[in-house]
Amino acid sequence: MNRLKLKNVRRERRCKGRRKNLLGVPDRPRLTVFRSSRHVYAQVIDDLRGVTLASASTMEKDGKVDNGGNRSAATEVGKRLAERASAAGISQVVFDRNGYLYHGRVKALAEAAREGGLRF
Repeated sequence: MNRLKLKNVRRERRCKGRRKNLLGVPDRPRLTVFRSSRHVYAQVIDDLRGVTLASASTMEKDGKVDNGGNRSAATEVGKRLAERASAAGISQVVFDRNGYLYHGRVKALAEAAREGGLRF
């Protein structure tokens, strides 16, 4: 198994272990983050219904950025997600970092979402 595949397998294992304790319910949905080498994606999910309530990413046509794999792009995604979540009537979420360290782009997205009005 090569190093990148092993790294992803370990991240998925950490993600599944944390997901046992995190559950997005209608009054407090789950904010989950996915980051690739080129883009950042975030969603607010109600796990009981299996529905995405709000989402934002660097791939969107209206807010596409030149380089989606840096902290400034993650900050923009966090701000956009907070706006869309507040428009959907969501103020509190459970933060799911999806097995990634709370560092760099994940931290920038979380702080921007907090500044935008989400509480977690």
